[in-house]
Amino acid sequence: METFDAIYGRRAIKHYDPNHRMTAEEIEKLLSATIQAPTSFNIQHWRFVLIEDPELRRQVRAVGNDQAQMTDASLLIAVTADVKAWRKSPERYWKDAPAEVAEILVNWMGPFYEGKEQLQRDEAMRSIGFAGQTLMLAAKAMGYESCPMIGFDIDAVSRLINLPEDHVLGFLVAVGKGTKPAWGKPGQLPLAEVVVRDRFAG
Repeated sequence: METFDAIYGRRAIKHYDPNHRMTAEEIEKLLSATIQAPTSFNIQHWRFVLIEDPELRRQVRAVGNDQAQMTDASLLIAVTADVKAWRKSPERYWKDAPAEVAEILVNWMGPFYEGKEQLQRDEAMRSIGFAGQTLMLAAKAMGYESCPMIGFDIDAVSRLINLPEDHVLGFLVAVGKGTKPAWGKPGQLPLAEVVVRDRFAG
């Protein structure tokens, strides 16, 4: 599928074939594409929790406004981030770079993030935002539909997946074989309203 076709064709699909299963090879292909998304300092904060256990999925649905895609889609992925990834053996993020480049960037990480809690969280959320969109576009390119979700009790889901204290849960994504098309797009704002040239008006 052409990139622009995937961008314009991706929609939040709510209805999935509960009997469809993605193969292990498809799941690996999807996630391998997802982790090509960019991250600051190549930190790769993302941690993808594949919620596979049927009972756990039912529990998530119970605290997720009874959204059917949580149990019916082939995959249910909790997109989380390790907020402290910047200080966890950061040299591994640059292991394949030239030594002089790796040394500079690894040494920058600590001073850049140390003591800046809001920046650390913002950076982690940016990373999983990039990854989430990459995940959904890759799914579309593979012939699958997806649905990003924030309509759930985040504390309850965090407990259900045993989210570590230094991680954040951004959103859930359902991926699978859709059974109903999306509504027509409800309305995109015109570019004139969302594009600012140089600076906002004073």
